[in-house]
Amino acid sequence: QVQLVESGGGLVQAGGSLRLSCAASGRTFSRYAMGWFRQAPGKEREFVASVVWIGGSTYRADLADSLKGRFTISRDNANTVSMQMNSLKPEDTAVYYCAAGRGATMTRKSDADYWGQGTQVTVSS
Repeated sequence: QVQLVESGGGLVQAGGSLRLSCAASGRTFSRYAMGWFRQAPGKEREFVASVVWIGGSTYRADLADSLKGRFTISRDNANTVSMQMNSLKPEDTAVYYCAAGRGATMTRKSDADYWGQGTQVTVSS
């Protein structure tokens, strides 16, 4: 049974940093895209970042344009993905979901085949 388990969420003041991690189990995710989406209250779930891992290294990384310069995604191995979030803003407050998809990219909700339960990130002003 495939599971994606997120960790690292919490409460932080504006300008602070958090690091999210996601560990997958149940199968190997080599050649899968793994990454993050987020959903703020009353809003649609939106793409944050994703990375494809092939042959022991990052093949492709995507990041939402609005987050470039503040968020960085990394793939530690085939089944682990992390995201460093710096200079956090109150508008980054959301539930962050880890996701994995079979395709060459994962930038839309429909690209994801597996989802984690989500971890809350709250940024206070």
